[in-house]
Amino acid sequence: MPDISKADVIIIGAGPAGVTASMYTSRAGFKTIILYKDFGVLEKAAHVDNFYGHLNISGKQLIKNGIKQARAFGTVVASLEVLDIRCNDDDTITVKTIGATHTARAVLIASGANRATPRIKGLAALQGRGISYCAICDGFFHKGKDVAVVGNGAYALHESMDLLPIAKSVTILTNGKEKPRLEFPENVIIRTEKIREICSQSGIMGNVLSGVMLDGGEILPLSGLFIALGVAGGTELAKKLGAIVENNAISVNGNMRTTVTNIWAAGDCTGGLKQIAKAVHEGAEAGTDIVKNLKGRIL
Repeated sequence: MPDISKADVIIIGAGPAGVTASMYTSRAGFKTIILYKDFGVLEKAAHVDNFYGHLNISGKQLIKNGIKQARAFGTVVASLEVLDIRCNDDDTITVKTIGATHTARAVLIASGANRATPRIKGLAALQGRGISYCAICDGFFHKGKDVAVVGNGAYALHESMDLLPIAKSVTILTNGKEKPRLEFPENVIIRTEKIREICSQSGIMGNVLSGVMLDGGEILPLSGLFIALGVAGGTELAKKLGAIVENNAISVNGNMRTTVTNIWAAGDCTGGLKQIAKAVHEGAEAGTDIVKNLKGRIL
């Protein structure tokens, strides 16, 4: 595989939005890398019959064709799970994957809508009141206190590593799933019991998180609970950068630019109609605008 530590453009997500954008950036001569973990709900679609030019095609075949197209234009496509994304002082962006770090001059978040929300009694009511989806964003509010991360994969490990230097204690809650196969630091506590419900107490701004009740009735006191199921979704990555996210959708302008310089977003993660045609349109908008932006920096 070619060197993927540095690129002009990194696209997170190999769905219709990301692949379409890559065709424009690669064709314009900019080194483009697509990083992805999986293909989301489209891969599970047995039949797609409402996308232009296709009377009946499976989602899996549509994805396969798209990846082939991207590579034909010179895009490097790598199956690597993205864990974190940070802006640097020199206007580059660092994207961290499992075991590797990549830098780019422009990043497009096209990793689909976040669907990794556990069904736990009391969870929804306390979002923003002790419940968080971003350790780097909200960890500071729990300095010297007990916190927990819900998950059992690489994303959960990464979030716990961000919390360890801040919190008094960090517990991984697998919520009934098997113990993580990954190696966690010794000072991370791992509990595999299923979470029965979220506990709360009255605070200045209303009810706030006080802990979780596990199966068996044990209450684990907590100041913060961080959700890190599966892989980091588009909205979680945007929040890490400080981009505005409203109603679980990344805010963008007409050119698909987020509120953070050199970061674009397209597809399901921007909200609205969850259709392939919409994702392709936004990918084209993002791709062409990234090209204009990068050419402007060269001049």
